[in-house]
Amino acid sequence: MTDNPSTPTPVIPPSQNRRSFLQLLTASSVTVGGVVVACPFLNSLSSQNTTLEQNFVDIDISSLKAGQQITVTWQGHPVFILNRPTEALQALQDASLITRLRDPDSKELQQPSYTQNWHRSIRPETVVLIGSCTHLGCVPTLKLGAKLGSFYNCACHGSRFDLAGRVYKSMPAPYNLPIPPYTYLKPNIIRIGENPKGQNFDFTQIKQI
Repeated sequence: MTDNPSTPTPVIPPSQNRRSFLQLLTASSVTVGGVVVACPFLNSLSSQNTTLEQNFVDIDISSLKAGQQITVTWQGHPVFILNRPTEALQALQDASLITRLRDPDSKELQQPSYTQNWHRSIRPETVVLIGSCTHLGCVPTLKLGAKLGSFYNCACHGSRFDLAGRVYKSMPAPYNLPIPPYTYLKPNIIRIGENPKGQNFDFTQIKQI
């Protein structure tokens, strides 16, 4: 009997081998290149979103009644938004209070120029303050209707501020409470982190926080 001849193994021409290899290499390069291009793009989107979240905080104060305060966070800082009643605003202008303050006219750079007034705010009734004592950064507590009047008290070392954030004399805190840049988007919507149109205040230039 004659053995059946074995089936010959097909031989792929060298040119075809090289073409297949180049096609595979090209496809891989396109895939890797797409990832390389996409990563910075996605990172930039993530960075932009983070920046926006840190730079701006919009707060609705429509339900904030006289004598009430809310605390929000902006760029890692506690921010007090207080609706000051009429009697509190009158007290801020009292001569007996002004003589007890270290910087009653807000001459030190602790606030935007558009809040450098007796009430340290855009609108007298609503004050926006960074709630960090300028001594060691503790968070002061609001004391309303106390025997000594209404004020912010820092329990850590006894620093005291009036309801405009102005520090009393002979206190450990050297400066008034800072005021962040802010504006009104609507009558009851405050945006913290943005100056009013036409104003330019760089929060990083303040004396101390």
